[in-house]
Amino acid sequence: MNRQAQAVVLLLLGGSVLKASLTDVYLRYVKEGLRPFLIAAGALLVVAAVMTLVHDLRRRDAVGGGSADHDHDHGPGGAVSGDGAADDGHGHHEPRVGWLLILPALGLLLVSPPALGAYAVGQSGTVLANQEAEIYPPLPAGDPVQVGLLDYAARAVFDEGNTLRDRRVQLTGFIAPGPDGEPILARMMLSCCAADGRPIKLGMSGDVPNGLPPDSWVEVVGRYTPQLGKDSVSDVDIPYVQVESWQRIDPPKQPYEQ
Repeated sequence: MNRQAQAVVLLLLGGSVLKASLTDVYLRYVKEGLRPFLIAAGALLVVAAVMTLVHDLRRRDAVGGGSADHDHDHGPGGAVSGDGAADDGHGHHEPRVGWLLILPALGLLLVSPPALGAYAVGQSGTVLANQEAEIYPPLPAGDPVQVGLLDYAARAVFDEGNTLRDRRVQLTGFIAPGPDGEPILARMMLSCCAADGRPIKLGMSGDVPNGLPPDSWVEVVGRYTPQLGKDSVSDVDIPYVQVESWQRIDPPKQPYEQ
């Protein structure tokens, strides 16, 4: 890989980062607050690539112009002194493994991987295992009141549903297979990026949305139920929601719970 090829790879990497961060694609991989850093990193890669190309082209022009006007001084064995061919008459080549850097760039430019979904849910234990009990304020006004999956799960387990009783809640998540094959409601949470994503899992009873394929997004309206299940991965309690109604929805712009 010569210097110009390296610059092209840098340009592709920077362009793919900019493309993802200037659209909503980056939300599949990192938290929303990292967008400015991604834009800055992508722009820096693009600038570095352009400067490398310009510098290399100017150097080639300078070397070509000098050889047309006067002869180079040759040392023993025909070695060229200065910016010419290498001592052995052959150019030096960087390891070909550098071309592998083009794969993530093409992946972002051509085939954007989806956000973490049902498969990741089955590989990790619920993030509820890392939460601690606290004092939960009353839910805001509304019927149904929109609640995040983690907020509902924490209130159901650590507060024994005291702030959820006699309230209808609206929950948004995707369908994932449960321990016994029954559908559960899930959503992923990120600490920083998709590499550290952990799922929130809720069991469902009542009008369960059966028959939907995994990763189908649904909006569920229901009520608290004291029923608990067990996470097959971490053996942690999984709370349930008594579903009264549900509807299938398009995947949200922000797939991860904040």
